[in-house]
Amino acid sequence: MKIKQKLSAIALSATMILSSLSIAFADGSKVVTIGADLNAQQRQMMLDYFGVSENEAMIINVTNSEERKYLQGVATDAQLGRRTISCAYVEPTAGKDGINVKTANLTWVTSSMIASTLTTAGLTSANVIAAAPYAVSGTGALTGVIKAFEDASGEKLDETKKELANEELVTTGDLGDEIGQDKAAGVVNDVKNEVIKEGTSDTTQIADIINNVTNNYNVTLTPEQIRALTSLMEKIGAQNYNYNDIKVTLENVKFNINENLSAIGENVDTVGLFEKIKHWFANLGGGADTGILEQTDESALGSDAVVNATQDKVEEAANAALDKAGDLASQAADKAGEAANQAADKAKEAYDKAEEQGLFDKIRAWFENVLSGFGN
Repeated sequence: MKIKQKLSAIALSATMILSSLSIAFADGSKVVTIGADLNAQQRQMMLDYFGVSENEAMIINVTNSEERKYLQGVATDAQLGRRTISCAYVEPTAGKDGINVKTANLTWVTSSMIASTLTTAGLTSANVIAAAPYAVSGTGALTGVIKAFEDASGEKLDETKKELANEELVTTGDLGDEIGQDKAAGVVNDVKNEVIKEGTSDTTQIADIINNVTNNYNVTLTPEQIRALTSLMEKIGAQNYNYNDIKVTLENVKFNINENLSAIGENVDTVGLFEKIKHWFANLGGGADTGILEQTDESALGSDAVVNATQDKVEEAANAALDKAGDLASQAADKAGEAANQAADKAKEAYDKAEEQGLFDKIRAWFENVLSGFGN
C-alpha cells in the first residue's frame, strides 16, 4: 500500500512539473506557421527570412482546410484558392505597444489590415510577421497568425471573434479593390474604433459613424458596401470589447495610414497636429519594442519583395508633428518679439515727442505747485 502511495505521489509530482514546463514554454515561446504547400526550399527561405532555425522555434503547418474553416462563406472560392502559401511568425508581448505587424509579399492585405483585424480576433499585444516566398494575396494569412499566437501564448481565442476578424479582413480587402487599400483599411479601422469606443451596435448610430469617417477620407461608399460594413460593425459592437485594450493598436494603424496617404498627396482629415503631438508624448522614452520585426533577413526573399510595417510611419508622423509645433512656437515667439519691439519704438517715440514739446517740464511744474500749496 505504501509503495502504491509513493508511486501515486511521484506520478502526481511529475504531472505538475510537466504541466508547469508546458505553460512556461507556451508563455515564452515564439511560433512559426508554415504554409503546408511550400516545398523544402521555400520552407527554408521563410525560416531564413524570419531569422530562425528549426530548433529555435515551434514550427507548425497550416493547411488550406484550416483557412477555409474561418473564411468559408465570407470569401469567394477564388480568394480562398486551393493551396496555402502564407507563413507567420508571432511573438506575444506584455507591453503597452499593442500589435505591431510586418508583411512581405502579401498583395491583397496590408500590415495595417492585419493589425486592425487581430484586435477583432481578441489580441491586444504581439509582434507579428506575415509573409510568403513570392507574391500572394494573403487572404489566409490571418489563420496562420492566429494559430501561431494561440500556440505561442497558450491562450485560446474566442471562436466568434476569430470568425469576425476573418470577415473584417475580407470586407476590408474587397473595399480596397474599389477605393484603395489604405483608405479601405483606414475607414474600417476608424469606424471600428468609434463603434467599440461608444460601445454601440445600434444601426442608426453606426450609420452616422460610417458617414463621418468616410467624409474624413473623402470617399463615397455604395449602398452595398455600406450594408456590408454596417452588418460587420453590428456584430463587432455586440462583442463587448475593452476599448482600452486595443486603443494603442487602432491609433497606430490610423497614424500609419494617414502618413501613407499624405505621402501620395492624399490630404485626409483623420489625424490633427495636436493629436500627433499627444501621441508623441504618450510614447516618450522610446519607440515600440518591435522585437522580431527587426530581425528579419530581407535578402532572403530577394530585392523584389514588397515589405511594409505598421510602425513605418508612426514615429515619423509624431516627430514631424513635434517639429511643426516647434516651428509654430518659434514663429509665434518671433511675432511676439517683433510686436514688443514695435511697442517699445512707439513708446520711445511718444516720450521723445512729449519731451520735445516740454510736456514733462509742465507736469513737473504742476506737481511742484501742488506740493508748495500743501506746504502753505
